[in-house]
Amino acid sequence: MASITVRITTRTPQQVCEPILYRLVQKFLVTPNIIRAEVNEEKGFLELDLSGELEEVQRTIAWLNTTGLYIDAIQRSFGKDTVNL
Repeated sequence: MASITVRITTRTPQQVCEPILYRLVQKFLVTPNIIRAEVNEEKGFLELDLSGELEEVQRTIAWLNTTGLYIDAIQRSFGKDTVNL
């Protein structure tokens, strides 16, 4: 099982209203765990852990990179090994 901590940040005020987390759980077999978030009318960020099979986590990150949001990987974990980025 793989896990990655990502920070998702909006680039535009319009992105604040997009249901990104909903789409993520509908499209991929990963478990999101929200660590922290802050949202207002102008901007927002979401920091979360994504856990699942390595291939599925990688597919999820690849999809997130197509959304136009800023995506920053903070930490990765593969089994017992954790890698800080």
